[in-house]
Amino acid sequence: MMLNSAREEILRDARAALGRRADSPTAPLPAAARVAPRIPGGANSEIELLLSEIGKLGGNTRRMAQRNELTDALKQLVETEAIKKATLWQTRELQEIGIEESLRALGIEIVSPHSGKHTLAECDLGVTSVDAALPETGTLLLRSSPERPRMVSLLPRAHLAIVRPSALRADVSPTLAQVRGEGYWVFITGPSRTSDIELTVTIGVHGPKSLYVWSWETQS
Repeated sequence: MMLNSAREEILRDARAALGRRADSPTAPLPAAARVAPRIPGGANSEIELLLSEIGKLGGNTRRMAQRNELTDALKQLVETEAIKKATLWQTRELQEIGIEESLRALGIEIVSPHSGKHTLAECDLGVTSVDAALPETGTLLLRSSPERPRMVSLLPRAHLAIVRPSALRADVSPTLAQVRGEGYWVFITGPSRTSDIELTVTIGVHGPKSLYVWSWETQS
């Protein structure tokens, strides 16, 4: 009751300051406040913009279209991040490009993505695909499902996301429409960042410390 009274008092004071009443009609949104839908460029320029924005946020990016490029990139990632254990989504998209086989060939232990959270947290690398990508902000959207556990992108200390051109979206509106009504999904914009009360930024406290985003552009 006290909370409701305080709320009504605040609203009453705000209305008085604006010269309005409780039954006043809602003012129309000014035309200057409306933002027109973003018009995307071609696939190549959109990929370049996406990876550029991710790079500005501290992510590591690459473009590739061949299996040998993927193998070389994985080898470099494993060496750079000292990867010993990895987990990945068991999706057709990732199976088609052979990421699990390449990691096994590099001597990496593969952990089931359906393992418990403590086991997944011990993994050095989590690998996922991407459902949508927003080039303007370098943001990725990942859906969650039984074959796509969300913890794979959240618990390992490094996250590798594979983006196909078909995942590109002009802006956030069609992206939200794509997942409306679904239970779990996550937006990812750069490595995990956390700030304390003094605004000191720490990387990797509540998510992966390293983010790798590779564009896979072959249609085969």
